[in-house]
Order: sequence, then structure tokens, then C-alpha cells
Amino acid sequence: MAPILTVDDSASIRLTIKIALTGEGFEVVEAADGAEGLAKAAAGGFSLIITDLNMPVMDGLTMIRNLRAKPGNSGVPILFLTTESDAALKAEAKAAGATGWLTKPFVPDQLVKVVKKVLAS
Repeated sequence: MAPILTVDDSASIRLTIKIALTGEGFEVVEAADGAEGLAKAAAGGFSLIITDLNMPVMDGLTMIRNLRAKPGNSGVPILFLTTESDAALKAEAKAAGATGWLTKPFVPDQLVKVVKKVLAS
């Protein structure tokens, strides 16, 4: 299976995601902001992207809009993992091409379950 890209400005969140997913056999590639995530995602080859919304340099919403505009990234599922829970933001993210939305703080087992479900569909 192709690796999962996780994009978050918090090193501790990236580490928690990486530990949870590598413990289930997934390979995880990290990026510290939306611009770095966009650059890594542009190379392609990811089975899933997990991103925060609020980040320096480039936010997650801008990143996914840029990703969805490029051929080859239209079918890659993208999950938001963020502290935001506003319904309008969720709707905006869905319109931009987000597959799902999880709220921080999160339970690593719940993240793994959602990742497996998304990748199975």
C-alpha cells in the first residue's frame, strides 16, 4: 500500500499519528505545513492525506484546493484532523474536496479505524 501523508505544524501530533499508523503497518510521511505538504503530495503516490486546517505558511484548506486542482490528486482521500468543529468550515472543506473530518483531541485507535475505513472504500 502507498504511504500516508500527514500534514500538521505540531511535531507531537505528527508523532502521535505516525506511531498509531505505523503500529498498524502503514508507512507515514510527514510535512510541517501546507506548503511542504503540497510539495510532497505533488510527487504523488500517497494512498491518503491527513491534514490540519490551521497551519503557518499555507493552511490545510488552501493546500487541498491546490491538490484537487492538479491531475492525479483528485482521487486521493483527504482527512482533516483539526481542533475546528464549525459546521460552515466542514462544509467548505467538503466543497474543496475533503473526504472526512476528525476533531482534536483524538483517540489514536479512532484515527486508525477511520483510516482503514476510508482506504477500504
